[in-house]
Amino acid sequence: MGYNFAILGCGRQGTATAYDLALYGDSDLIVLADMDLQQSQRAAQRVNKLSGRQVCQAMQVNARDHEACLRLFKDRKIQAVVSGVPYFLNVDLTQIAIKSGSSFCDYGGNTDVVHKQLALAPQAKAADVTVIPDCGMAPGLANSLCAYAMSLLDQTDSLIIYDCGLPQTPKPPWNYSLTFSIEGLTNEYHGKTNCIRHGKLHQTDCFEEYEIVEFPEPIGPLEAFTTAGGVSTLPWTYAGKVQTLQNKTLRYVGHFAQWKVFQQAGFFELEPVEVNGQSIVPRHVLHKLIEPQIRAKEDDRDMVIIRILATGSKDGTQTEVTLDVFDHFDEKTGFSAMERCTGFHAGIMASLAAHGATPRTAVPVEESVHPEIFLKELSRRDIKLTQSMKSTDKQARTVR
Repeated sequence: MGYNFAILGCGRQGTATAYDLALYGDSDLIVLADMDLQQSQRAAQRVNKLSGRQVCQAMQVNARDHEACLRLFKDRKIQAVVSGVPYFLNVDLTQIAIKSGSSFCDYGGNTDVVHKQLALAPQAKAADVTVIPDCGMAPGLANSLCAYAMSLLDQTDSLIIYDCGLPQTPKPPWNYSLTFSIEGLTNEYHGKTNCIRHGKLHQTDCFEEYEIVEFPEPIGPLEAFTTAGGVSTLPWTYAGKVQTLQNKTLRYVGHFAQWKVFQQAGFFELEPVEVNGQSIVPRHVLHKLIEPQIRAKEDDRDMVIIRILATGSKDGTQTEVTLDVFDHFDEKTGFSAMERCTGFHAGIMASLAAHGATPRTAVPVEESVHPEIFLKELSRRDIKLTQSMKSTDKQARTVR
C-alpha cells in the first residue's frame, strides 16, 4: 500500500519535491495544487514523464481557501502535505492539515511563523500527525546535517554553518545568479541574525564578521559573512548544549564589497523617503534595478555548497568534524542544485512523516528524524556528503 501526498504551490521547489516523492516516497498519489491550473498541469506532466509513472494529478486550489484545502486533504486521504506557498499562509495551513489528519511540511521562510507552528504541538499530537516547518536547503538540510555532526561527537562545543547557492560559471559584474525571490535575498542581508554565543541565545548584525573560506578547486576561496534566517530553530534547540552556533552565507569574492555599499547607502531600508515629492521605499528601488541583472537564466548551471564545522570532544580528545555537500545542476532531470537540495529535503521529511517514522507532534527539523535514518535517505537521492574527523593534535582521518 502506497501513500498520498499533496503539494500546495507548484513552482520550482514544489515540482522538485513531487519528483522526489514520485521516486522515493512510496507514493500512490501526488496532488499538485496551485492557483494557476496551467502551472500545476505543467508540473504534473513533467514529474510523470521524468518518473515514468502517472502518479501526479493537477488541481486548481487557492491556498487561502481553507475549505477547499480541507476538502482536498480529506477527500484524497492525504497523509502528508508540503506547502510551497508564501510563509505567512503556513500557520493556517498547518491547522487545516492537523484538522484533516494530515502531516505537514513547508519551505518556511520566517522563524516567528515557525515558532507559531511549533506551538501547535498538542493539537498535532492529539491528531497523531507530524508538523515539520522550515524544510529546504538552509534552513532544512543544514539543520539535519548539524544534528548528524553532533551525533559524531560525545560533546559538541561549536557549530558553524556555511552555505550558498552560486552559479557554476560566475559572470561579471555581479558574479551571482538569483534562483529565488529578490525579497528573500535582501531579507537575508538586513537586520539581525540569531545565533548562540557563550551557550546563550544571541543576536548579531547581518552583513558582518567577514572571512575567507577555502574550498577545493575549481571552487577556490569564497567569502563568508553573517546573514539572517539560515538557522531557523537551531539556536533555541541547542542553547545550553553548545557554546557557539553561527550561520554564514558564502559568495564569490567581491560580492560582499558590492552589496555592503548598498547596505551603507540605505538601499536595504523599508522606511520610505521622499524623492521629488513622492514617497519611495529604498529597497524597492534596489529590487527594481538589480533583480533583472542577477535573475538566473534558463540555461544557467548552479551549485550548492553546505559546510558544517563542528568542534568538541570524542573519546576524551578534542575533535573537529567537517561535513561538506557539493551539489550541481542535474543535466538528466533539469533540476537545479537549489531545487534538488531544497525540494528533495522536503520530500524526505514528508515521506518519513507519511511512513510514521517521525515524532507525532510539531517538531523542529533538527529533531524530527534520527541522523542515521536521514543520512540513509539522503544517499538515495545522490546528494553526496563527505565527512572527516580530526583531533587537534593528530592527522585527520577520513571516516566516510
